[in-house]
Amino acid sequence: MQGKPASKSEESEAIEREAAKQRLLAQAEADRVPVEDTTRAVPDRRWRRDQR
Repeated sequence: MQGKPASKSEESEAIEREAAKQRLLAQAEADRVPVEDTTRAVPDRRWRRDQR
């Protein structure tokens, strides 16, 4: 894509695409879970008792 859009409809589509992208990025940021809030997996060692 080079230069300006050829028509008003193309320009408005480009603006809408950019707005949609910004909404998606804002939603993804809002849904993001900080690393500190995640729980660590605890290994399940019960199978070792059954192996003996």
